[in-house]
Amino acid sequence: MRNAKVLTVEGLASADGKLHPVQQGIIEEQGFQCAFCMSGFIMATVAFLEKNPNPTRTELAHGISGNLCRCQDYDKILTAMMRGAEIMREQKHA
Repeated sequence: MRNAKVLTVEGLASADGKLHPVQQGIIEEQGFQCAFCMSGFIMATVAFLEKNPNPTRTELAHGISGNLCRCQDYDKILTAMMRGAEIMREQKHA
């Protein structure tokens, strides 16, 4: 596929350095231990939230379930991703 746009985790922050809401949620909730899996979870969450900006915890868990964490702290990760979704909704309504 030529001329396709590819968005990576590095491209989520705005030009002025402001983090994407999902990235901010991770910081606020200290969402990862080693962060090896962080990029995959972030990108999966961002894509999922584009389709469902107000998911339940169970819906989001299912939506990002293709990612694995070797530290296995899924509860903490999911809490951070849900916080990111909340920040996205707050910013949309601000």
